[in-house]
Amino acid sequence: VQLQASGGGLVRAGGSLSLSCALSGSFFGMYDMAWYRQAPGKQRELAASIDKSGTVEYGDSVKGRFAISRDNAKNTATLQMNNLKPEDTGVYFCRACVSPFCGHRDSWGQGTLVTVSS
Repeated sequence: VQLQASGGGLVRAGGSLSLSCALSGSFFGMYDMAWYRQAPGKQRELAASIDKSGTVEYGDSVKGRFAISRDNAKNTATLQMNNLKPEDTGVYFCRACVSPFCGHRDSWGQGTLVTVSS
């Protein structure tokens, strides 16, 4: 499976960005999708996830500001990020996995940089 992430960029605090992750090479509908992020000097952390049934989960720091969705017809998972803060700066990675193998057989996209200026 291949993942192509897009949509990162530079935005001012309070602004919005939308990240997209396109999956190819397999049947999108069976994958749980997630966005992780890694700030400079910090460990990678979960931003948001959506499983194949549409159940979502968010990291505490993004709750109420980010929204993850999926379009099975377009093989795409999208992360809408609103009210961005400088601490949201980092590289955002898309992850796909098939339950119950998540954490063991994950596929990762190449990462897209999000920079939020104050």
